[in-house]
Amino acid sequence: MQWLNRTTLIVIFVLFGFAFMASAQNKKAQSAAEPTNQPEMYPLFQPDFAETRHQIQIAGKPLRYLARAGYMKMLNEAGKLKANLFFIAYEKLGVANKASRPITFVFNGGPGSSSVWLHMGALGPRRARMGDAGEALPAPYGLTDNEHTWLEFTDLVFIDPVMTGYSRPARGQDKKQFHGVKEDVQSVGEFIRLYTTKYQRWLSPKFLAGESYGTTRAAGLSGYLLDRYGLYLSGISLISSILQFGTARFDIGNDLPYVLFLPTYTATAWFHKKLPADLQQDLRKTLEEVEQWALTDYWLALAKGDQLSQKERRKVIDRLARYTGLSKSYIDQADLRIVIYQFVKELLRDEKRTVGRLDSRFKGIDRTAVGERFEYDPSYAAIYGPFTAAVNHYLRTELKYENDLVYEILTGRVRPWNWSTDGSQGYVNVAETLRQAMTKNPYLQVFIANGYYDLATPYFATEYTVSHMQLDSSLRQNIHMAYYESGHMMYIHRPSLEKFTRDVRAFYQTALSQTMKNPF
Repeated sequence: MQWLNRTTLIVIFVLFGFAFMASAQNKKAQSAAEPTNQPEMYPLFQPDFAETRHQIQIAGKPLRYLARAGYMKMLNEAGKLKANLFFIAYEKLGVANKASRPITFVFNGGPGSSSVWLHMGALGPRRARMGDAGEALPAPYGLTDNEHTWLEFTDLVFIDPVMTGYSRPARGQDKKQFHGVKEDVQSVGEFIRLYTTKYQRWLSPKFLAGESYGTTRAAGLSGYLLDRYGLYLSGISLISSILQFGTARFDIGNDLPYVLFLPTYTATAWFHKKLPADLQQDLRKTLEEVEQWALTDYWLALAKGDQLSQKERRKVIDRLARYTGLSKSYIDQADLRIVIYQFVKELLRDEKRTVGRLDSRFKGIDRTAVGERFEYDPSYAAIYGPFTAAVNHYLRTELKYENDLVYEILTGRVRPWNWSTDGSQGYVNVAETLRQAMTKNPYLQVFIANGYYDLATPYFATEYTVSHMQLDSSLRQNIHMAYYESGHMMYIHRPSLEKFTRDVRAFYQTALSQTMKNPF
C-alpha cells in the first residue's frame, strides 16, 4: 500500500509537469499570435547592412563615392538594445587621409520628419526630380543626379531619429524616452558619437546641418556634444531656423510673432502682386521699409494695447493694409493681429485660393472660400509625393537596401513630444545653448539660410533671435546669414538651390580655414 501510494504520487507529479509545460507552450503560442497594442515598437525585421559604390559627374568631373545604409544599434551601458536608428551615409572614395575630409551629420525637423528633404532635395548625390520653380511634375515622378551635392566638399551622414524613416525603438522600449527636446538631442548625440568612433572620424572636421526643427536639434547638439563627449564642431548649417519658439507661437498675450511674421506676409503679397504699385518695384527695398516699421511703430502700437488711440489705430490699420494686401476691415476685425493660418486663407480669398505655409509662392484650392484655415498646405502637397516616391525607389534599387517597414516621411507617431527642457512651461529657447557653445568653442562657425516665402520659420524671426543671443562682439562674425527667393525648402527652387550650394561651399571654406589658426 505504501509502494502504491509512492507510485501514484510520482505519476501524479509527472502528469502535472507535462500539463504545466503544455499550458506554458500554449500560452506562449497564443501570446505570439496575438497582435501587440504598440506595433510601432516592433520592427518587422532588421535587414542586413548595405554598402554600394557609385559615381556621378560634377562639373564634368567624376565623383566616386561609397554609400552606406542600415541601422546603428543603440545600446545602453549594460548592452541592452534601446533602438535601431536608420541612416544613409556617403563617403568620397580616393581620400587618403580621412582626417583632412570634413564630415556632416544631417537631419530634418518636424519633430517627426525623416531626413528625406535635405537628402533627396539638396545635399545628397541624387535628387527628386522637380520643376525649376519647385513644382511637382506628373506622377510617378523620378530621380536625377544632383550636380549640387555637398558630397563634393564633405562626407555626409543622414540621420532619421526614432520613429522617422525606418528608425524604431527596440522591443519593449518606450518610445517616449526619445521624444522630447532633451531626449531627442541625447539619442541623436549618441548616434553621432557612435558613428564618429566606429568609422574613425574623431580627427575629421565635423559639421551639423539641420532644417526647421532640425535647427533646434542642431543648436541643442552644439552644447550637448561639447559638454557630454568633448566633441567640438567646426560648423553648423541652420536651414529655415527656429531656435526661440516664442517668436512663432501665436498665443494670447504674446505679440512677438505678429511683428516678426509681417515681413514674410509682405513678401508673400509681393509675390502674388497684391501690394501697391510703388511697393511692387523692389522686394528687398520694400522689406527693409516693412522691417523698420514693424520694430518701431507697429511694435509700440501692439505694446499699448487698449491704450492705443483711435487715431493711432487707424494709422496702423492703413499701414498693415498697405504692407499685407489685406483689407482694412479685416485687419480692424483681427484687432491688428494677423495670425498665419488666417493670412494664408485670407490673402487670395477673392480668387478662391489659398497660399502655402512652407512656401507661400504655392496656391491651393479649398472646397469653399469661407473659413479661417486652409484645408491643406499646397506647398507640402507639391513635394510629398515626389520625395516619397524618390526615397522608396532609391533605397531598394540603387542602395540595395530592403526593409518592409513604412519609411515614415513626416509622422505624428512621435507624439506626445516633451517640450520641457528644465521642467518649466516656458517657450523652448536653444539660442542660449548655441551661444554657450560658440563661447566655449570660438572657432565654431554658423551658417543660417532663410527663405523669403517661408511662413513656417520666417526670416525676420530668425534675425530677431540672432540679434538677441547676447553673443560677444568678438564672435558675431562667426554667424553668416543668407537669403533666398523661395520658401522653407528653398532648394526646391532651382535658382535658389544653385545659390544655396555656392553659399554653403564658401561657408565650409571659411570654417575650415579656422583649423589653420591652430598652432599645433
